[in-house]
Amino acid sequence: MQSDIKIEQDEQARILLRSMFDAAVAAADPFKVLAEYLPEKPKGRCIVVGAGKASAAMAAALEAAWPDVPLQGVVVTRDEHAVPTRHITILEASHPVPDARSEQAAHDILRAVQGLGSDDLVIALISGGGSALLALPVEGITLAEKQNIGRQLLHSGAAISEMNTVRKHLSAIKGGKLALAAAPAQVVTLVISDVPGDDPAIIASGPTVPDATTSQDALRILDKYNLDVPESVRHVLEKNTTAFSAQHSVNADNRVEMIATPFMALQAAAEVARKAGVTPLILGDALEGESCVMGVMMSGIARSVQAHAVPVRAPAVLLSGGETTVSIRAGTKPGKGGRNTEFLLSCAVALHGQAGIWGLAGDTDGIDGTEDAAGAIFTPDTLERGLQNNIAAEDFLVRHDSYSFFEKLDDLVKTGPTLTNVNDVRLLLVL
Repeated sequence: MQSDIKIEQDEQARILLRSMFDAAVAAADPFKVLAEYLPEKPKGRCIVVGAGKASAAMAAALEAAWPDVPLQGVVVTRDEHAVPTRHITILEASHPVPDARSEQAAHDILRAVQGLGSDDLVIALISGGGSALLALPVEGITLAEKQNIGRQLLHSGAAISEMNTVRKHLSAIKGGKLALAAAPAQVVTLVISDVPGDDPAIIASGPTVPDATTSQDALRILDKYNLDVPESVRHVLEKNTTAFSAQHSVNADNRVEMIATPFMALQAAAEVARKAGVTPLILGDALEGESCVMGVMMSGIARSVQAHAVPVRAPAVLLSGGETTVSIRAGTKPGKGGRNTEFLLSCAVALHGQAGIWGLAGDTDGIDGTEDAAGAIFTPDTLERGLQNNIAAEDFLVRHDSYSFFEKLDDLVKTGPTLTNVNDVRLLLVL
C-alpha cells in the first residue's frame, strides 16, 4: 500500500512539473504574443528580417496577424526550425557554431534593407541563437577564424554577454549595424529574450541596437579566458578601439519591443502551480554561474523549505531562469550533456535521495546545449534507480555526462524544437 502511494505521488509530481514547463514554453509562443506588439501599418513598404531560433515562427505569426499588408524579406533560423510562410523567405543555418550559410544569410538580410525610404518600415524579428545565425565577419578576418573563436568561447565558461560582446566586434551586421544599413526607414524590433536582464543589445548580439561596448572590451574577454586568438583577429580589434553607435545615423522612431521574456515564462509556470495548490517562489529570472554549483545551491534551499518552511512553506515549487554554464577542464573529454541536465544531476547528488523533492529543468527551445532533449527530471529515487542500473550519478557528473545518465533512466524531457526561446526554466518541487 505504501508503495502504491509513493508511485501515485511520483506520477503526480512528474505531471505537475511537466505541465509547468509546458506552460512556460507556451507563454513565449509567437502566435500567442506577437500581434499585440505590432506598430501601425506603414505607408510604404514593409520589409521583414530576423534571426534566431524563434524567427521563423515569428515570421509566420506576423503574416497571420497582417494578412492585408504586402510583406517581403528574409529571416534565418536554426536547422529544423523552419516553418511554412507565404511571403517571407525562411533560411536555415548552423547553431551554435556558424557555417557558410550563416554568412550568406547575413548578406541576404543586409541586401533586403538596402535602398529604403523614410516611409518604409523594417520589422526585425530577433530571438536567442541569432548570433551564430548571422555570421558575417568584419573585414579583415575570415569565417573560419570567427568559427574558431566561437568554439573556444562555448567551452570557456564565458557568460552569454561576454560571448556576444566578442561576436559584435567581429561582425559586419551585429551591434546596431543592421539598423544603420536600413536607414532612413523605421526599424521596429520585436524580441524574444533569452538572456539575463533582457538587454536587447545582447540578444542575438543586438543587430538593430546601438552598441556601448568597445573592441577593447572584446580583447579583454579573449584574454580573460586565455583563448588562442589569431593575429588577424587581434589586429582588427586593436584597430577599431571605439564603441560603435548608430544612434545618430538611424530613424529616431526606431524602437525595441520585448514580446516574451524569461520572467513572463516563469510567471506562467507559477500560475500552473497555484492552480494545483502548490505555492510558487520565483528565485529570479537571471541566475548565472556553474550548473553544478547552482544545483547544490537550489537543493539546499529545497531542504530548507522542507525542514524549516523557509523561505516558503511546502507544498511549494522553487522556480528560476537564466543561463548557467558548464566549464570543461583542460584535458577533459566531456560526455553528452547540457547545462540543464548537469544542474539536475548535481541536485540529485546533493540531495542524496531526500524524500519529497523532485526537479525538472529544461531549455525552452527544446534543445539543452547540442543534444536532442530539452532537459530532464529527477526524483527522490533517482540515485537508487541509477545504482540498480549499475550507474553511479557522481561518476557521470564528474565526466559531464549527465545526458547519458538520465537517458539510461528514461528521464529525459524531449519536446523537439519548440520554435521559441526564453532560456532555461528550473523547477524544484517540495512536498
